[in-house]
Amino acid sequence: MIAKVIVDVPSRATDRPFDYKIPAGMIGWVEVGSRVGVPFGGRVLQGFVIGLADFADIDENKLKPIAELLDHIPPLSPDLVELAQWISDKYCCALTTALQAMIPSALKGKADSVVTIAEDTDADDDETALFANALFTDAPWLAYIRAAGGPVRMAALQERFPADASAVKQAIKLGVLTEQVTIRDRLAVRKVLTVYPPDQLALAQEALMNYPARAAKQQDVLRYMLEHREPITMTALVEALSTTSATIRAVADKGWITIREVEQQRDPYAGRSFKRTEPLPLTEGQQAVYEEIAEALDAEASRVFLLHGVTGSGKTEVYLQTIERCLQHERQAIVLVPEIALTPQMVERFKGRFGNSVAVLHSRLSSGERYDEWRKIREGRAQVAVGARSAVFAPFPRVGLIIIDEEHESSYKQEESPKYHARDVAVRRARQHGAAVVLGSATPSLESYAAASRVLPAASASDTASGAKANGGSALLPMPYRVGNRPLPKVHLVDMREELKAGNRSMFSRQLHEGLLDRLEKGEQSVLLLNRRGYSTFVMCRSCGYTAQCPHCDISLTYHQKSRVLRCHYCGHAEQSPEKCPSCESEHIRFFGTGTQRVEEELAKLFPGIRVIRMDVDTTTEKGSHEKWLTMFGERKADVLLGTQMVAKGLDFPYVTLVGVIAADTSLHLPDFRAAEKTFQLLTQVAGRAGRHELPGEVVVQTYNPEHYAIVTAQHHDYAGFVQEELKLRRFMSYPPFCRLIVITLSDEQLTHLITAGDKLAATLRQLAYEAGIKGSIDSDGARFIDILGPVASPIPRMKDRYRFQCMVKYRGNVGAIELLKKAISLLSGPQGQPPVQLSVDVDPQVIL
Repeated sequence: MIAKVIVDVPSRATDRPFDYKIPAGMIGWVEVGSRVGVPFGGRVLQGFVIGLADFADIDENKLKPIAELLDHIPPLSPDLVELAQWISDKYCCALTTALQAMIPSALKGKADSVVTIAEDTDADDDETALFANALFTDAPWLAYIRAAGGPVRMAALQERFPADASAVKQAIKLGVLTEQVTIRDRLAVRKVLTVYPPDQLALAQEALMNYPARAAKQQDVLRYMLEHREPITMTALVEALSTTSATIRAVADKGWITIREVEQQRDPYAGRSFKRTEPLPLTEGQQAVYEEIAEALDAEASRVFLLHGVTGSGKTEVYLQTIERCLQHERQAIVLVPEIALTPQMVERFKGRFGNSVAVLHSRLSSGERYDEWRKIREGRAQVAVGARSAVFAPFPRVGLIIIDEEHESSYKQEESPKYHARDVAVRRARQHGAAVVLGSATPSLESYAAASRVLPAASASDTASGAKANGGSALLPMPYRVGNRPLPKVHLVDMREELKAGNRSMFSRQLHEGLLDRLEKGEQSVLLLNRRGYSTFVMCRSCGYTAQCPHCDISLTYHQKSRVLRCHYCGHAEQSPEKCPSCESEHIRFFGTGTQRVEEELAKLFPGIRVIRMDVDTTTEKGSHEKWLTMFGERKADVLLGTQMVAKGLDFPYVTLVGVIAADTSLHLPDFRAAEKTFQLLTQVAGRAGRHELPGEVVVQTYNPEHYAIVTAQHHDYAGFVQEELKLRRFMSYPPFCRLIVITLSDEQLTHLITAGDKLAATLRQLAYEAGIKGSIDSDGARFIDILGPVASPIPRMKDRYRFQCMVKYRGNVGAIELLKKAISLLSGPQGQPPVQLSVDVDPQVIL
């Protein structure tokens, strides 16, 4: 047998499967999706098996054998391996990079696996256990494990019983054996000493009566275990009896109780209780949406739905009830949320409805917690996964439903390789499983909305992000009303130019100041949004114009008052804030712009005694900090929640009646064609935090551009009006959704090398497109075109001491742009397969900086 292995070397020259012999002792153990150690270039490296074959393409005598099997149960299923190959092709990345993205970081070390006889396999009331015991009664490998009297390494089983691989795997799945995995150099399965009560009750009771009087503490231990009859951790027993572990061991040495090492799951929500909730009655709009999705779930049809519901329309309840429908079909559901800040509230809602069958996956969990939650999914102990974008790879065997909440969020696009978009991956994975995808948002991305509402010609629909029309059955599901027909909050625009003319130099307009004062008097709560962290945007000398710049990036440093340092938000460089101008030694050096720290300080000055919770990257770095701050705000221990965009979406607090946007123009003038769309989405989302329950809401938006269509349409909650205006511009400029983009960023420490490589890449791409007969005009009315723009300096020309240039490829139709780009890169590359400068390819980019 031959294994086709992708070796973990993220290089273009090695991005192909290599053939290895499967040793006789590993046949049956090595599967598609297995991690293996293989000899490669004089070393043993990790690799992933992506295929099996009976014969190799070359002389098998020249093939090297697999050195070791790292996981006896593959961490990747065949469908995930296929999905990784699709990601590699679509996003122009190495296959090993895509495979690595699908497994928890704990599994990127080396696994050591042991098995033991499961403790409850002798239970006579469990039909599965009875069946399993009968199935494996005479198995020699089971007798070998019993004779060992303790854990047996899987590697030893594999070597001694090579023909019994499938039987051992089946025994683990049926619960006859318990597998424990230690990840060497990375992570160990957590084990705790656990005390078990006496097996022979009558004899133990007699022993208690005859215990020596001088051993009173031992009597207490035995009496406790006889009364409680449940296993208890050593630590808990020591605490309950105010005794010592030595006393407990003394009782165990006499044979009356047993002490064992037991694996303990790292549950990030251990000790938390979630109030059980029941399904709520659906409104007419919710019911119509639910029935559409339920029809697809019942038919096990791969469908994409765009749930366009205004803020407060009850999208979460629809999610919960459609998941319940999915679970009734014995299939699993994945729920993606864009921000870690949203996870606490979502987890509470999903745990309250589905209990322990919910697993949580996000980056703020420890490696051990993420690994245990991942195992909970793989072992079938969870049916619902809630998490950030990487949760789309949750190892469920029968995915029935994938929900992407706030689908418009750019955080669903990974900015490091593999630069996948979770929305597109979800659609692809749903197609593999015959599952439904629900994209939920009050402000859908233009790509998703255009595809679902059929505003594009047929030739362009297949090029949109979700490919809705071309891929058979996308539906736009509107929910235009809030639950209980509560009104959307009234939005007031304040022209800050007029405030300045009136003599108000404060960062708060008079209307926002009055609104905050009114809420403080009423005991209601407010949310303030400023999408900029730190104290000041930049530091400048008023004498000579010097501005503090990062020495490694072409960007201004941001002042942070608490630490009194200037920090680069791109490379992390930090330095002390100068007291004098480094250029002219003037003392007239000042802080300009406004950050969240400064707003917090100003609130304290204007409203003495005000209680403010600030949420930004600086205050939410600690584990559990999001949950801590949001819980405090939900318990009304603060009057104002001040933050960056993490406070703008998904949060639901009944006493929030005022939302203030300090500077609505922050993202409006960025060098990005999506600037207006992101501004509209952010304003609409944050406005939706007000008046979600019985109390009416109000929104104050401070702006220097009150006439801009993105701000005017956000004021009136007019998504359709914004789309109409924005699509006109996108069509005229030929930007998505009327075409697709690829951005190639080239970087190097030498500017001359970079210019030469950029010119050569662009020229090669144009030549290949010409040879392929593809029309290269953005004004083309045909079904397809390609246009190569650049190279030009990136909006941030230097980052981390590397100069940066960009090429942009615009295309539409069956152009095969990614194949052309791969060919161009290969022609640019040297003899070792590496291009002369560092290249980064971003397909369907969300940020162009």
